[in-house]
Amino acid sequence: MIEGVIRRQNKCIIIDPYANAFYKDDSKVSEWKKTDHTDMKPGVHERKWEIDSLCYPIRLAYNFWKDTGDTAPFDEHWKEAMTLVVKTFKEQQRVDGRGPYSFTRETSFATDSVPLGGFGYPGKPNGLICSMFRPSDDATIFPYLIPSNYFAVKSLGQLAEMWEKIGKDADKAKEARDLAKEVYVALQQVTVMHPKYGKIFPFEVNGYGSINLMDDANVPSLLGLPYLEAVFPNNATYLNTRRFILSEDNPFFFKGTVAEGVGSPHTGLNMIWHIGISMRGLTSTDTKEMAECLEMLRSTHAGTGFMHESFDPSAPIKFTRKWFAWSNTLFGEYIWKIYREHPDLLKAPAPAVAATPPSKQKSRWKIF
Repeated sequence: MIEGVIRRQNKCIIIDPYANAFYKDDSKVSEWKKTDHTDMKPGVHERKWEIDSLCYPIRLAYNFWKDTGDTAPFDEHWKEAMTLVVKTFKEQQRVDGRGPYSFTRETSFATDSVPLGGFGYPGKPNGLICSMFRPSDDATIFPYLIPSNYFAVKSLGQLAEMWEKIGKDADKAKEARDLAKEVYVALQQVTVMHPKYGKIFPFEVNGYGSINLMDDANVPSLLGLPYLEAVFPNNATYLNTRRFILSEDNPFFFKGTVAEGVGSPHTGLNMIWHIGISMRGLTSTDTKEMAECLEMLRSTHAGTGFMHESFDPSAPIKFTRKWFAWSNTLFGEYIWKIYREHPDLLKAPAPAVAATPPSKQKSRWKIF
């Protein structure tokens, strides 16, 4: 089944590497065709350019290969798709012009369209990759979305390894690794000195000095960087950023009488996301915090037995999306991690157990 997903994702990338949603029927015309002004192709449902749309297929394929040793999906279609991934990332560095992608939508929602002719507000070329949309499907304010660029660095490193070991193509491997290093070097220049939290990661920047300090529950997020293995969980800048994210200094962190957590502009104010709570638990090294996340998840499903998109932290009965596969899957991943690493947390609330030091945790850490 997973091999089939990998093959399908490769096919989608070949259809259009800038699209974020596709139809099973490759000839179907999108319902957005009448309102979206972009190079819409048959089989594409929506064409909102997000960096992570090209990272997740690499992440899935890489871990499939590492866990099974199976190289069956890595055929000529995979090679074609992965070549397009690197080509698209390079185009969106916008070193030689704005590139081929633009997008506007006839809509009253500013977050659903891209300004300035569909190319977005300007970014000063600096090695980072432009993303016109966030993982939430909301338009970015500044084009360099930092968590997604970190995800790209990790994914390009994995791709380079696959080109070497599976594709037997040293030139393609070098191209991917060189691009990863270029983006990584640029990322080292964008940290911000916060008066309260010290050096932190911004959410978005434009290369001219403008920054957006916030986080969004959708992943890749700043909170989720260790989950994606894009930064080490004990990275000092990440830990400072984490404190900022999980505070009311983050404009999209909300606290109620039942729960607290990170929300998203996608669902408005005072609505927190189960994805954000699950990710907080998945990236924590403090068992007390893990248990608190479990309790918030257990007590906010509004009697449905499922995780939702967002909910009112004081009245969880008010929620969006009765069924949200992404949220339920991430919740399942969190429970599976707890079951394997801290099973006692599933038996008793918030036990006083020492946190597991990051150095003792098993992982596949390697930046490039």
